[in-house]
Amino acid sequence: MSVLKYNLSRLKGKIIAIDGPAGSGKSTTARLLAAALGYKYLDTGAMYRALTHFALSRRIEPADGAKLTVLARTLPMEFITEHDTNHVIINGVDVTTEIRSPEVTRHVSEVSAHKGVREAMVAKQRDMGKKGSIVVEGRDTTTVVFPNADIKFYMDASVKERAQRRLLDLIKLGESPVLEEVMADIERRDAHDSGRRHSPLKRASDAYVVDTTNMTIEDQVEHMISLIKSVIK
Repeated sequence: MSVLKYNLSRLKGKIIAIDGPAGSGKSTTARLLAAALGYKYLDTGAMYRALTHFALSRRIEPADGAKLTVLARTLPMEFITEHDTNHVIINGVDVTTEIRSPEVTRHVSEVSAHKGVREAMVAKQRDMGKKGSIVVEGRDTTTVVFPNADIKFYMDASVKERAQRRLLDLIKLGESPVLEEVMADIERRDAHDSGRRHSPLKRASDAYVVDTTNMTIEDQVEHMISLIKSVIK
């Protein structure tokens, strides 16, 4: 998808933060929004996925908060946008595809729930965004990572719609998913992310809610750009 480019001087250095549950459309929309604005794009969820993938490959249990915290503090991570794809690099290895595997998806909520892990990741995320001109998305970006972001969005969609989107993603990865099982997994992740003790997923009081259930990606990007232009003078 091609996007209309905007070169608005008043937007330079701003931070746009996006939160929402799995499958709400955050990643694709945030990436395209960043491209339209000439901003950097940071997928905080990919950071937790990268950590989870690396930990599982080293046989570190998702429940081992101490080891995971050390790993979160020391593991080199890099994001490179190339040919409209956001590549995730850990230890010099491109793991963009691997971090989307069903195994990582099953364990990422547990890994990301550890207080030490979240503190280490938040520090990295704030460092990446300190110069502004960035679109950041995840599950606690508007409430914890960048509570003073220039504009905040909370994206959501029905569970069935989010499951259908995830179903398509899994099919592209060569999996053979069942819709009911994907819906159950989505609901489990929602409960885990919203109910965790540290940095739970919740809507910031000053965030603009974008229900993407019946919106195309193009609609989502255009709607958010219109809001940004009306809010940031």
